[in-house]
Amino acid sequence: MATFAKVVDLNGFTAAARALKVPKAAVSRAIAELERELGVKVLTRTTRRIHLTPAGEQLLPHCRTILEAAEQVRQRSAELTEQRSGPLKVLAETTYGRVLLSPLVPRFLERFPSIPLEVELGEATDGDPAADYDVVVKAGASLDPERISRVLGAPPAVLVATPAYLQRHPLPLRPEELETHELLTPDSDAGPLFTLRLSQGLRRAEVAVRPKLAVNDPALLHAAAAAGLGIALLPEFLCRQGLATQKLRQVLPDWELPEQAALCAIHPARLAQDARVNALVDFLAANIVPALARPGAS
Repeated sequence: MATFAKVVDLNGFTAAARALKVPKAAVSRAIAELERELGVKVLTRTTRRIHLTPAGEQLLPHCRTILEAAEQVRQRSAELTEQRSGPLKVLAETTYGRVLLSPLVPRFLERFPSIPLEVELGEATDGDPAADYDVVVKAGASLDPERISRVLGAPPAVLVATPAYLQRHPLPLRPEELETHELLTPDSDAGPLFTLRLSQGLRRAEVAVRPKLAVNDPALLHAAAAAGLGIALLPEFLCRQGLATQKLRQVLPDWELPEQAALCAIHPARLAQDARVNALVDFLAANIVPALARPGAS
């Protein structure tokens, strides 16, 4: 039908074949198959021009609609192909981007030299990041059904403080002793109190504290802890260097805390089969999971 419309619009089989980039015989075959399928003639030809039959005149508007739709699809496909050939756009929450993603970017580019990256560090919300980015790396999965979330790992949590702070305050030996300390915690939706949940084998402890600082920015909490402002609840990977250099000291090391919110790679569902997106997400999953694990963990 689209070929029929093109033949009529260009007034000839040769011109239609040239526009469609197919042999003239293919155009003739398409018209013949259309007439055989419909059981009527749609065209008559003379040496100089073609003429529509009454059936052809009725059919032509519908065929032109099909032709326009086909050309729109072809144009859109070309635009998408051109867009997909550009850099893969990645947004990562600042803390995770600097500590976890930044060391992996050179390794990814070395392994996949044909996939350029455009990486931005910043606030990654569940608003509408998929409109501007191919992959978003953030804590917590997306609630949008039009996006796919891939869990990259859940950071273990620790309580840490500087030796200077612990010299000024008695070292807590039991969870309930945290109530007398300056606590630095993530922000809580439960009001001014933050509940710390700890476990030691079969033992469980819950301690409700009023934080000195509550903020959903691990980097800010880490800076406050490093400044000696109190005991901070932080992802273990952020504290690894400070603990190794003894600038930080772990508090209640025999007690375990729930893991922090899972780190996820989020991308639009329409890119589920995109080879470049899958290459990046698979690479992040393979390399971030061991980076989040505690040193020496099996």
